[in-house]
Amino acid sequence: MPIFEHIKSCSDTSARIGKVHTHHGTFNTPAFMPVGTQATVKSVCPNELSEMGAEIILGNTYHLYLRPGHRLIEKMGGLHRFMAWDGPILTDSGGFQVFSLAQFRKIEEEGAIFRSHIDGSLHKLTPELAVEIQECLGSDIMMCLDTCIPYPADEQEVRESTALTTRWARRCLKARKRQELLLFPIVQGGMDKKLRARHTEELADMGFDGMALGGLSVGEPKEMLFEMIEVSVPLIPKHYPVYVMGVGTPEDLVNGVARGVDMFDCVMPTRNARNGMLFTSTGRIVIKNACYADDPLPVDPKCDCFTCRNFSRAYLRHLFIARELLSYRLNTIHNLHFYLNLMRQIREAIAADTFKTFMKEFLSARQQE
Repeated sequence: MPIFEHIKSCSDTSARIGKVHTHHGTFNTPAFMPVGTQATVKSVCPNELSEMGAEIILGNTYHLYLRPGHRLIEKMGGLHRFMAWDGPILTDSGGFQVFSLAQFRKIEEEGAIFRSHIDGSLHKLTPELAVEIQECLGSDIMMCLDTCIPYPADEQEVRESTALTTRWARRCLKARKRQELLLFPIVQGGMDKKLRARHTEELADMGFDGMALGGLSVGEPKEMLFEMIEVSVPLIPKHYPVYVMGVGTPEDLVNGVARGVDMFDCVMPTRNARNGMLFTSTGRIVIKNACYADDPLPVDPKCDCFTCRNFSRAYLRHLFIARELLSYRLNTIHNLHFYLNLMRQIREAIAADTFKTFMKEFLSARQQE
């Protein structure tokens, strides 16, 4: 059975629906992966994720390596058993987290040297160690270690970092022992179209199981983000699932699908929930605003999530202002449901060959920010 099973393509965009087959089951695409950085999607239980429609979730190599440690998780039966999630799990390589440490890290040919954000201890994350950690976790989809490029960046930095990511990808392939676990490389290239294209082609020739686009949503203009996706996707083998990392808003997801992207992840629905920002079919609302103090409506009258079926905006505002823990749970349930339901609607629109109309109506209904 192929890793990616193509089902149908949209007739007037690059959108497509399919299935990705992994060691722990199959998930439908286009897919959004809730982020479970430290072996938990913050404030919700695994059974609630399943009930919302999540079929695959994301964990983080960097954080799980530092705490509680990949060897401990392996001893406990692997990440799936450790966190009681029996569906597919994708883990990122830790490259972005090391990149975000800035003054606490140094990139060398051998790997990334960094100090832990927890206790300041010194570590070296190599491509080989990144694969070893993820194999201990039992990740269904593992990511190659890469060097994330900031925006803006000068031409020399972009070229050198991209070339290093290529060399690291080869080392990850060589280090891989568990063939049943899928391995994706990460396309870099900054915002240079020619370099992005060349890097996509180089990685596509190496024999991976799918492809990820990285170094995006790092401060570049939206039009540039979409241009980089448009450069890479046509060069990726059609039998590869295409994953854009760390993107993004509901609008980004719809625009990404239209350009041929199959998989997304972002902390936005969970992080924004904890900050009181909720997604609706007509845009975002900030629940702490005084206008919701006596509002009897649900967050989104068109939403059928647990939060919207049972609670008013006034109650959710009260919880948030009072800093009650239930606020984070109810807000997160709503935002994740919104994202996962959006992906379901997208898949249905592609299947019915009405995605372009769906896209136009969705984007026009939302408040453009």
